[in-house]
Amino acid sequence: MQPFHVHPLPYLADPTVFFAVIRNAPGAVLFDSGRPTSQRGRYDLMSAWPIRSFQPYEGESSAAFAERLRAALKSLGHRRPDEELPFTGGLMGYLSYDFGRAVIGLKPSERVQIPTALIGLYTWALVSDHQTRQSRLIFNPAVNNQERKSIISLFQSGTTRKTDEPFTLGAKFTPTVTYNAYENAISSIHDYIAAGDCYQVNFTQKFFTSYSGNPWRAYEILRNHCATPLGGYINLGQHDAIMSFSPERFIQSINGRVETRPIKGTMPRGRTSAEDQHYAEKLAASEKDRSENLMIVDLLRNDIGKNCRSGSVSVPELFSIESYPNVHHLVSTIQGELAEGRDPINLLFDAFPGGSITGAPKKRAMQIIDELEATERSIYCGSMFYLDTAGHMDSSITIRTLLANSGTISCWGGGGIVAESTAQGEYLESVTKIRNLLKCLESYFLP
Repeated sequence: MQPFHVHPLPYLADPTVFFAVIRNAPGAVLFDSGRPTSQRGRYDLMSAWPIRSFQPYEGESSAAFAERLRAALKSLGHRRPDEELPFTGGLMGYLSYDFGRAVIGLKPSERVQIPTALIGLYTWALVSDHQTRQSRLIFNPAVNNQERKSIISLFQSGTTRKTDEPFTLGAKFTPTVTYNAYENAISSIHDYIAAGDCYQVNFTQKFFTSYSGNPWRAYEILRNHCATPLGGYINLGQHDAIMSFSPERFIQSINGRVETRPIKGTMPRGRTSAEDQHYAEKLAASEKDRSENLMIVDLLRNDIGKNCRSGSVSVPELFSIESYPNVHHLVSTIQGELAEGRDPINLLFDAFPGGSITGAPKKRAMQIIDELEATERSIYCGSMFYLDTAGHMDSSITIRTLLANSGTISCWGGGGIVAESTAQGEYLESVTKIRNLLKCLESYFLP
């Protein structure tokens, strides 16, 4: 059997220096840990030039699409190198929220901006391990000698390059719904909850403006101010891109150990340390937020339980506080063990879209979302993920995520609506979650 090749590079804690070299390459993708010193932010991964790309065919079932992905992954082989590495060739890409319609059994959206899923098959990756302080190029045996030398040469000679392409916003971000329309939607959700249709519905509003130039410049700036442990960037070509600053893990599967970490419950950061501590304690004690979180924990226990060994699903962490530059979040952890005969694609697809961004029960909540939300969600509330030849997978929920597409840049903010929710409180929360992103872009890129 041909060997894997691992080529060392100078360790860099900031992945944007390496990624700038390939930022405009076809299929360029970055999984950005954002906080190299964080326990949850160990690896940065990046690649480009996939040997194949996959989108769902019109009318194709999610099960049929999953089989095509499995066949592609199998074509690279399943042997691992001698040392433990997070990615040895495999799949990288995204599933949009709209892909979830096929999974759940809802009719396709008529408002799709980008492919509902776009996944590449990659034979190499640059991986930075912030725990061991190593940056390395990892080549699957499918990469020939000449290709390997070209990629090595590219990174050895190009890491001093600076991004010089301009990026400009045409105006401030504008919401797609008025406050009155938002208030009416929350009232309708309360009616559905009272009627017993659902327990919780995640409701979202979109903000947008025009842009020109290369979105990579915007990502570089945003990362300096809004870094999160599950961020990422995908070049969609023609100066279109996905820019994600997600704090939320969807599903991870490593050596058969499964984990999901839903976020439900939010408070703003304080202006002083005393005020900040007050908000954190208020969130930890909030019965509304704990109830909201617990509903989604129960939903996700069921979702991952479909593909986990019977009796293995547990909740080792419930209602923990995690703090980010602009908000405190209430986070829980659900774990399990992958069942015999199941794989990470089963896990990902059978739990998609994530329960924390739909509500419960999932299908009815998604139907209500379709009825009440004014615009498409697109990449928002979907997932960025990678899955390698040994079955190692990690994925995010694409919240705090922007889509730059055909001259319009969009960002979404939302939250879970339960019986105790108020329109005023939820509106403020939805804006608070993304305020840092929008204000940062406006301060740097408005003419």
